[in-house]
Amino acid sequence: MVIIHWFRQDLRLSDNPSLFEAAGNGQVLPVFILDDHSAGQWASGRASRWWLHHSLEALNESLNGRLLVRQGDAEKVLRDLIKEYKVDAVYWNRCYEPWRIQRDQRIKKSLRDDGLEVKSFHGSLLWEPWTVLKKDGTPYKVFTPYYRKGCLISEPPREPLPVPKKIQCVAKIAKKNINTLGLLPSKGLVPEQNHEPADPSKQVRWDHNLYTHWCEQGRGVGETAAKNKLRDFINKGLNGYKEGRDYPARHSVSQLSAHLHFGEVSPNQVWHASAAAATENNAETDLDCFHSELGWREFSYYLLYHFPTLPEQNFQPKFDRFPWQDDPKILKRWQKGLTGIPIVDAGMRELWQTGFMHNRVRMIVGSFLVKNLLQQWRQGEAWFWDCLVDADLASNSASWQWVAGSGADAAPYFRIFNPVTQGQKFDPDGEYIRRYVPELSGLPNKYLFSPWYAPAHVLEQSGVVLGDHYPEPVVDLKFSRERALEGWQAIKS
Repeated sequence: MVIIHWFRQDLRLSDNPSLFEAAGNGQVLPVFILDDHSAGQWASGRASRWWLHHSLEALNESLNGRLLVRQGDAEKVLRDLIKEYKVDAVYWNRCYEPWRIQRDQRIKKSLRDDGLEVKSFHGSLLWEPWTVLKKDGTPYKVFTPYYRKGCLISEPPREPLPVPKKIQCVAKIAKKNINTLGLLPSKGLVPEQNHEPADPSKQVRWDHNLYTHWCEQGRGVGETAAKNKLRDFINKGLNGYKEGRDYPARHSVSQLSAHLHFGEVSPNQVWHASAAAATENNAETDLDCFHSELGWREFSYYLLYHFPTLPEQNFQPKFDRFPWQDDPKILKRWQKGLTGIPIVDAGMRELWQTGFMHNRVRMIVGSFLVKNLLQQWRQGEAWFWDCLVDADLASNSASWQWVAGSGADAAPYFRIFNPVTQGQKFDPDGEYIRRYVPELSGLPNKYLFSPWYAPAHVLEQSGVVLGDHYPEPVVDLKFSRERALEGWQAIKS
């Protein structure tokens, strides 16, 4: 029996229910299909395509070079492979993006009508979205009851599966080089890590910067790197996580989001490994906080499944009337990390240089964009989609709607982060700001978070000329806060 295991967001051998079943039932044809045709506007952004390339290389190595990669409409590709290799069955692990659900349902019905065995498995989430509902059978819209009264009292996350004892691949596979997928950026100028990132409008990317960042200190891409990262977090970051996770200069976050998105590690593996470690180290409070963050990931997928317009439409329709502004110049200054607000610029430059941004800073830069600058949350969603290695349709759209106040269980719109006090509180020594905004590194902490208040002699001694070495603030924080609240009052009325 020849079985296609269709790799999607499960680029791993361990705890892979579909692969485990396929390996136990016959010869396996391991396939990955880059299906931008079906994805349409939600085809992967450039940073996540970079990650995907390296993840596929790592997976191919784990399979001893037996991974078959193809590109195009998934149904057509699968039919061609079924004919070429005389395939009897097709297995995959379920995905939850609306476009994938529609495509997969169509493929499943079509292949079954042709007499093939088609199975899908639960391998990407802790809880299937349709299994956690309120007593009246409707979906939750608020996180805490969803997680505490729904998820935690339902069936616990299943134990992870091992790597199959034997994966007997089809003997002769017409392999195709992963480079032919065109996932890596065009060759060109690599942006320098200076005070002004390269112009985002140019069709060049930071391949070298990303590779350096994710490979330093043993970090990297792929299943082995994911397991190492999980072990590193459990040993060094889990204890003290509840407090430390808010400080971007500390190493208290897991940085597992990209590994989870591409399925290099499963949420079940993360859940159970962290639970075991917390029990040994009496870190139950930190564990509860960390598990709730995994719960937020689940909640994002849950919302996307039950409300598939989440990436495009305001969850709360009243925000359709909000007086957003459309200012491409201001938007570009935000994208380039040249707003004149140090903690915001540090976050945007971290994103540009590494493809990642600390969660606390994501909230700060998001609030600044949609509230202080009054730009549509979809502008931020689109930029993050292109620049994040962990760009995830569920988390990206749910999080942007959360910070904009328009989503389910959203932060109230009137909760406007003050980027100065946020920087002072969560980067008190200025380590994070100085790392990504080095032109301000000479400023004393008293003025680092709001250099426009620094006296002329302090600026001169620090080698800072506002408007030259570092920009003046793009907007007055007090005025912009009041303007945002006026907009909020307008839609309330």
